Amino acid sequence: MQMLTDQDTGRDLGLREYGLLPAEPGILPVLADEQAQNTLNNVVRCAASLCGVPYSVVNIISSDQQLQIAASGIDAGICSRDDSMCATVFLSGGTTVVRDASRDPRFSANPFVTGEIADVRFYASVPLKTSGGWVLGSLCVFSDQAELPTPDQIGLLEVLAQQVVELLELQHRTLELNAALEKLERSNAMLAEFAGRVSHDLRAPLTTILGYVELAEDDPEIPPGHPSLEYLGLIESGGLRMLATLEDVLDYSRADGVLKRERVSLLAVTAEAAQDLGVDLGLGSGILCEDAGLYADRAQLRTLVQNLLANSLNYRDPGRQLEVTVTAETCPRGVTVRVADNGKGILPADRKRAVEPLVRLNRPGDGPGTGLGLATCCRIAQAHGGELSISDTPGGGTTVSVLFPAEP
Repeated sequence: MQMLTDQDTGRDLGLREYGLLPAEPGILPVLADEQAQNTLNNVVRCAASLCGVPYSVVNIISSDQQLQIAASGIDAGICSRDDSMCATVFLSGGTTVVRDASRDPRFSANPFVTGEIADVRFYASVPLKTSGGWVLGSLCVFSDQAELPTPDQIGLLEVLAQQVVELLELQHRTLELNAALEKLERSNAMLAEFAGRVSHDLRAPLTTILGYVELAEDDPEIPPGHPSLEYLGLIESGGLRMLATLEDVLDYSRADGVLKRERVSLLAVTAEAAQDLGVDLGLGSGILCEDAGLYADRAQLRTLVQNLLANSLNYRDPGRQLEVTVTAETCPRGVTVRVADNGKGILPADRKRAVEPLVRLNRPGDGPGTGLGLATCCRIAQAHGGELSISDTPGGGTTVSVLFPAEP
């Protein structure tokens, strides 16, 4: 019985990182990407055909097992590492070619050669060596007849083995990326939850402070023009800016929460969002909206439209009258809502940054903001399974398009 070493323990951990060693025993590993698995199956078929033999497999060698993740001519299976022919030579540093395994002292007593499991005669094995020098297993071709492929055939077999390694390396990188994305998503969720809690806790005392400031400003015992009124005004102005920031942070933290989707009217939601900003829809305000039905969370849609309208108001072009249109277009994937204005616009080089949290472009003449508006809209779009994009408005300005997937 082969003894388990520290190196073998590290081997199993490494194979799990590659997604090649299932947690439960007796289960064959399968590549996470179906297309990659199909490509691997084609490679082993090609290897057998190339060498003119009936059988080819990709073997992964763990601390105690041989696991076949692709096979041609036989069904993929699992066997003990002690019984594996490839386990004997896969760490030898090069390709192994044996015309008749029954005459080779390394394999003559192996159950795959003696007839106990199979009657292998010709056997060739190419180590699956990664770019970092770690050997995962082998690409193996074999036959129950004594054979001797040409050097060119063995050379091409080694090329195919490298293709197998590249597929397995791709799976490894994909799994690493997925793990990093999951970690980032958890971190972002925790940060958003923390920001939401802090903002909620700060809003109540700040509202109280602003209430007392308002009472003090209305105090009849403070004469008009008294310096304290100026100080109170500064306190109120700063407090209102802070309250607006807290509201933006709360909106951002809620943007990917549990959705309550329903059929909603774009016109009705846009009218409510405009009223929250102190304006009405129509020619007087320059904000026009066409009605359309879409499947979305009403509160989230209202936040999204309100943020986009607020951006149009804050970043208007001082040289012309404000024009904002809110439209919707049905597409195969759902409904695309577009908010187009004739304001300052956003340069293509700045559009990726503009949707990142707390990023402001800080252009001359820009109004106040927290840098969370477009970031919140982007999170709302993603939470719905859609996407947000920014483009130019014909004639100048910014058009923000948000896809809302169709009702399932």
